[in-house]
Amino acid sequence: MDDWLTKRARQTPQKLALVIGARRWTYGELDTAVAHLAAHLHHRGVRPGNRVAALLPNSFTYVCLIHALPRLGAILVPLNTRLTPVELQWQLDHVGARWLVTENDELRIMNCERLIVNETWSVEEPLFTIHNSQLTIHNLQSIIFTSGTSGQPKGAMLTYANHYHSALASAERLGVQENDLWLSVLPLYHVGGLAVIFRCCLYGTTISLHPRFDLDTINHDLDTNPITLISLVPTMLRRLLQSRTHWPATLRLILLGGAAAPAELIAQANALPRKWSMVNEKPLAIDNWPLTIDRSPPLVAPTYGLTEAAGQVATALPVEAARKPGTAGKPLRGITVKIVDEQGNELPPGTYGEIVVSGPTVMAGYFNQKQETENKNHEASGAQLSVGNGQSSIHTGDIGYLDAAGDLFVVQRRSDLIVSGGENVYPAEVEAALKRHPAVAEACVVGVPDAEWGQRVAAMVVTQGEVTAVDLLTFLRQHLAGYKVPRQILFVNELPLTASGKIARQQVLEEIVKRKYIVK
Repeated sequence: MDDWLTKRARQTPQKLALVIGARRWTYGELDTAVAHLAAHLHHRGVRPGNRVAALLPNSFTYVCLIHALPRLGAILVPLNTRLTPVELQWQLDHVGARWLVTENDELRIMNCERLIVNETWSVEEPLFTIHNSQLTIHNLQSIIFTSGTSGQPKGAMLTYANHYHSALASAERLGVQENDLWLSVLPLYHVGGLAVIFRCCLYGTTISLHPRFDLDTINHDLDTNPITLISLVPTMLRRLLQSRTHWPATLRLILLGGAAAPAELIAQANALPRKWSMVNEKPLAIDNWPLTIDRSPPLVAPTYGLTEAAGQVATALPVEAARKPGTAGKPLRGITVKIVDEQGNELPPGTYGEIVVSGPTVMAGYFNQKQETENKNHEASGAQLSVGNGQSSIHTGDIGYLDAAGDLFVVQRRSDLIVSGGENVYPAEVEAALKRHPAVAEACVVGVPDAEWGQRVAAMVVTQGEVTAVDLLTFLRQHLAGYKVPRQILFVNELPLTASGKIARQQVLEEIVKRKYIVK
């Protein structure tokens, strides 16, 4: 098949595709830039099946790379820019990445050739025709690392079919308008950010891409351009609400995911009035401007999703979410959500159990994990994948229930998983890093509720030598990304245990919550 950008550029070459600050590209211009980049990568030796890692901020180059790799039959491995070199090396080695695209010319990585970002990539190489393309919708598009509750991160293998079905299902639930302009600030190494790139290309709509979450630039974009959709995590929404007096009248939906969203946060966002502002000056020359929209309904659409299912699984439209606080809504078309007990038996409405997701958006599996079919499960990253009768299901480990109307309520994310500012942190990795310090005998890491971040990472530590919290923080920052480093460390003589001898994590959490100090 042709890649999706090629098809889109043939259909609407003059349609605005991408906006980054003051720069903008039509689909025709983006297609040409991608063709040059594909040529550059081909001449450097990238071939079908190669795993090409990307360590980049949100940028024009990153968007081009996402669209160029399908033309080469190569597989994208997006890497979290906040990881340490040690963490990056492990992930690169795990997937056997042959190439690393980065703008960091000081990064030292072994067993992988670096391709340093250069602005001339998009123009210097002559175009070429790719012959005998074997690209199909079932080809692997990416390997995205996802956090869980134990062990190392796992690489979720997503196909083009996963993204395609996710895009169609999302469009049906959220709607698509010809003049949609989607403000995207989620990192492109997250499935939520990557999904917007493919969705807008398939829909023929426009992305306003931000390199990072910066309040001033995002507020300026909202106030000066006809933004219709924006994707946020609760921490981002909270900060926006602290800085705004109104929403732009063009905004029709806030897609809120990545972590549990308090009902009061959604209510506060919906209560903010909407007003016309500088958008009347038509700065982006959007066709058929101005839009005619109803400015009275609520805006926030809470969503439940996961990397292993290509993003959105269930989404409540704003009116439904306002009427039924706490719901994540009904599953999207083609996706089935069941609640099961520990034996896998389906539970009736209103009963707490594990959330199981099935459908065409469910990943092909975890990279380098032995795949067992015929309804046999394997454990990975706190979730379990089962394949049988042509139907893939993911046992998420998340706890929730369906009400009588079929709406999903998520009670608790994967039992020990910490979600801080939209980033997943799994305690086992932080605990292992702590125990590498010679003065640490035992450690338990938990997520403490936090009004701004959703949760903050905290640790209870048993020592076997002289050490301070500052010593441990200095040590951890050499091994872990900043968002994984505890903000609170409590030293104790022994960890509390359950009757069965396991660490009593709830008691650890309660003890830490009593302490008010935070280390920096």
